[in-house]
Amino acid sequence: MIKLAFYYFIFISIISAIAPIFDKISATRGGYRISENKLLALSAMGGSIAMYITMRIIHHKTRHNKFMIGIPIIILLQLLLINLTMYLL
Repeated sequence: MIKLAFYYFIFISIISAIAPIFDKISATRGGYRISENKLLALSAMGGSIAMYITMRIIHHKTRHNKFMIGIPIIILLQLLLINLTMYLL
């Protein structure tokens, strides 16, 4: 079970790092954009740390409080959930 969770975390982190890069490239070329809700959903699904770091590195959506405050809140909630889960087990 832990192995499966680890692989899921790696997979969602990779997708969450690629998504803002793709969105930034698309924004400069006028192509298909990934909606803000989809980016936040990926973050909430477990890719919050990877997405936040990627956004900071590539300077994408860094002026949007929705992301620069919202994603750290998601990270804190996920850490709280992990702690509660570990405590209950």
